[in-house]
Amino acid sequence: MLELRGLHKRYREGDQTRSVLTGLDARFEVGRVSAVLGRSGSGKSTLLNLVSGIDLPDAGSVIFEGRDLTRLTDRERTLHRRAHIGFVFQFYNLIPNLRVEENVRLPLDLLGRAPARARQRVAELLAAVGLGDRARSFPDALSGGEQQRVAVARALIHAPRLVLADEPTGNLDAATGAEILRLLCAMTRAAGTTLVLVTHSGVAAAAADCRFGIEDGVLRALPHPGS
Repeated sequence: MLELRGLHKRYREGDQTRSVLTGLDARFEVGRVSAVLGRSGSGKSTLLNLVSGIDLPDAGSVIFEGRDLTRLTDRERTLHRRAHIGFVFQFYNLIPNLRVEENVRLPLDLLGRAPARARQRVAELLAAVGLGDRARSFPDALSGGEQQRVAVARALIHAPRLVLADEPTGNLDAATGAEILRLLCAMTRAAGTTLVLVTHSGVAAAAADCRFGIEDGVLRALPHPGS
């Protein structure tokens, strides 16, 4: 479903060139939760930017359901991202002057979905994440855990084929983070959605079906802690 072939990515830092990814290969299976474990600066967020088509590699391919994203135009990649990918970020990225229901509905608005069906879908997702009574609240009235629940609902609202989570528990205490991770994994599995989460936390990575470690620009399969 999602295959990375020989990805290379370099960045200029002053008069120096720094290699972040060096010939990275991986395959992420449909409907499974995959974790990419690595320290800060190891290239985890760079990897997500390439997978989503926000950025392009210097070499290599990102194959999404048989389509090479590196061969698409900027606009084609934007439309692909809008239709097929959901995002969960460490710092929630909710729009502060929009109510909870408006934040969750935003991907459907961008896709031009019918308002009545969009409202119904928002109500369903908010109920599923336990926030059915907070639809009219603004983000600053919610706790961090509640805001991340809103972010999970927003990521899944348009039934994406792929969800990318960048340190989704990194801004939460351990108990709240574990609760959010259970919710995110359960909802993506139930929907048959592929989830790729990047994290520095071995505890968070242990919730995944399969794990990869990223180091020195290379991705390697890791054994599951229970194996």
